[in-house]
Amino acid sequence: MSVDLAPYRERLRDCDPYRMNGRVAELIGLVVEARGPEASVGERCEIQVGGRRWKVPPVDAEVVGFRHGRTLLMPLGEARGIGPGQVVTASGATLRVEVGDGLLGRVLDGLGRPIDGRPAPPPESRRPVEAAAPDPLGRPPIRTALSLGVRAIDGLMPCGKGQRMGIFAGSGVGKSTLMGMMARRTEADVNVIALVGERGREVREFIEHDLGPEGLARSVVVVATSDQPALVRIKAAFTATAIAEHFRDRGNDVLLLMDSVTRLAYAQREVGLAIGEPPATRGYTPSVFAMLPRLLERAGTTERGTITGLYTVLVEGDDMNEPVADAVRGILDGHIVLSRELAHRFHYPAIDVLASVSRLAPQLLPRDVLLRTGRVRELLAAYRRAEDLISIGAYVPGSDPVVDEARAKMAALTAFLQQTVEEPYRLEDTFGALGLLAGPIEDPAGPPAPAVGDEAFDPLPPGTEIVPG
Repeated sequence: MSVDLAPYRERLRDCDPYRMNGRVAELIGLVVEARGPEASVGERCEIQVGGRRWKVPPVDAEVVGFRHGRTLLMPLGEARGIGPGQVVTASGATLRVEVGDGLLGRVLDGLGRPIDGRPAPPPESRRPVEAAAPDPLGRPPIRTALSLGVRAIDGLMPCGKGQRMGIFAGSGVGKSTLMGMMARRTEADVNVIALVGERGREVREFIEHDLGPEGLARSVVVVATSDQPALVRIKAAFTATAIAEHFRDRGNDVLLLMDSVTRLAYAQREVGLAIGEPPATRGYTPSVFAMLPRLLERAGTTERGTITGLYTVLVEGDDMNEPVADAVRGILDGHIVLSRELAHRFHYPAIDVLASVSRLAPQLLPRDVLLRTGRVRELLAAYRRAEDLISIGAYVPGSDPVVDEARAKMAALTAFLQQTVEEPYRLEDTFGALGLLAGPIEDPAGPPAPAVGDEAFDPLPPGTEIVPG
């Protein structure tokens, strides 16, 4: 009986016959400085803590840089117990996450380990959390809309399969509730949700209340709370993206929800400042703006499947032009802006339609629906332009026909834009409502678009009426 020894010879040729260890030299702040070992940036190492006095599990760390001939490491856990002279051993590998269908319905930590109290699912394979984005010339064009289950988004700023959009908002205006609505009602096959730097109190609340059992059943939730080390918070975003890539390569349409990119940028800033990077814009280091496209470009279309990425951006002081928001907006394919003013009016979801845009709307919507969308936006813009005059009674009816029409339809427009978490939803209803709100439209490229797409249903909520102007 002959045995094929070729695979074993190949492994022997590639293996390192000796292991080089290093020693801890200094621990300053978040960074461990070690003399050796031979390792490269991104490689995982183990720091043997405790010595002979007590048995303590080794501390996992990652190489983040080099300085003056020393290796700089950041622990992936508590730094307590690390002391000078302790042994540092390189693993020769980068962080990998175990993936498979058994992850559906599970809650993982930032390194991909289950934290929901259930046994780890049997892995199908292991993927590196760092990976290259799909080849630009190998990305099929985005031509199919993905229903997210939110009427205002699907009708006025549609999202396509493989598109990347940002949700920009200040704190406390309903980002988590909006994410839960989309995870419950989307037409995507799988949801991957990354909670980066989230408050510990809100994690279970989001899973049980906003996401619910129906949403969790087809979702994978990756959590790294704000008390976790900065490196773990960064890894949570990359781990969630690697899991989404696994399901995409299986031929699924994946919805990747990440909350939030801003806290991810905070974590990267902590790492950069700790290893000596100079602060650039508002204290953010250059590595922050280098990391954002490296992560965000990994979502999109491939020949096998799609990853539709929705990334929340927590804007500081409601400033939509702060550095992280400005950088993310330039990378993504559209943005949804949540308004604090609308939230104060108890208008949910608090989407500011006029400040939001989908760059792929012309490719995703039929021409008649696109014309109606433009007309609805025109009415909303006209009403906002004259709102101050209307509120003080200074507007004279007949001064502007578009404003007169917007005043007559404002109650119906508001009813269309508002939606409760429990409200039933159909995409056909949205297009029909847009037709009723927009009215007859003359298409410069063809015959007039009909006012309503389907007479078999009422596209507006019960009790809503449009008063003739």
